[in-house]
Amino acid sequence: MEGLGRGLDVPEDFTWLDGERLIRFGEGALDDAPRLLEERGFSDYALLTTDRALAKAPKAAEAADTVLRVPSGRVPQAAAAVRTGVGQRPIVALGGGRVIDSAKAIAGADGLACAAVPTTLSGAEMTGFHRLPADARGGRLVRPWLVVAAPALMASQPMPALAASAMNALAHAVESLYTSLANPVSGMAATRAIALVGEALGRERPARTELALGALLAGYAVGGTGYAVHHVVSQTLVAVTGAPHAETNAVMLPHCVELMTARAPRAVASVATALGGGPDDASDLIAGLSAKAGVTRLAELGVEGTALAEVARQAATRPELQNALDPPDEKQLGELLKRAH
Repeated sequence: MEGLGRGLDVPEDFTWLDGERLIRFGEGALDDAPRLLEERGFSDYALLTTDRALAKAPKAAEAADTVLRVPSGRVPQAAAAVRTGVGQRPIVALGGGRVIDSAKAIAGADGLACAAVPTTLSGAEMTGFHRLPADARGGRLVRPWLVVAAPALMASQPMPALAASAMNALAHAVESLYTSLANPVSGMAATRAIALVGEALGRERPARTELALGALLAGYAVGGTGYAVHHVVSQTLVAVTGAPHAETNAVMLPHCVELMTARAPRAVASVATALGGGPDDASDLIAGLSAKAGVTRLAELGVEGTALAEVARQAATRPELQNALDPPDEKQLGELLKRAH
């Protein structure tokens, strides 16, 4: 396949064995899914999904012992709603971040195997980050043993929802560069992801294979480094105000990058370079990409200005905030939120 404009070679098909998990990427991945699931021990599984996702990949239900629709809402409650239906079956998640995180939550609580077939660019299939079901008493963090990553399915959302999902992926890559666990391996994956997502989203018609690969690499990067300011603030906004997840990430990312410019200048400069700009261009370049999500201010997402102080207060108490270099305090977080509002 011919690379993107900056000479990026983009593999169309590969299988990646990473520790205990197997990742199958390519347009033939869905066709390989039944064989891979059987080989990895997923027989008579519970399929967690949504109507939209199932309409995109109806064959995923053929070998399932039961099909459970994951309700909307926060992951602890969504996972609790379908946990009883799962029983002790292995779990296959077909859907976006909420569906995959719910599957991981149940698998972690009940000691079950988990596989993921992503239908968005959330990156949830690549990380061990998740909550536990609301009715769980103990558990552990898990990541899927099998990831079936079909680019056309991962990037199947229409615009501007696809752009919002892509900005969430971009945020994973960006933030992984400036946490306390940043390292050369995750850094190379992250900068490649930034270049892929940035140029693919910058086209008149988004390049979906490149977006999918970028999201996969971004998820890998943040899975190894953890997250910090951007995800703490965005997640807290969603929890406190009910703002949509991907769009909130899209709005907040340029502001968070601007905040981190003085704190992590080399990391932010590498973001700008990966996006094809000069070392001081990162926040402006990201703002241009974020606009493709159709929103640029928190107010456009229905976030009331009166809620910002509570968001800042809660975000300041999150332990993940300490992963950032020179973590901002509650006052600085409040100022960040006001700029984005």
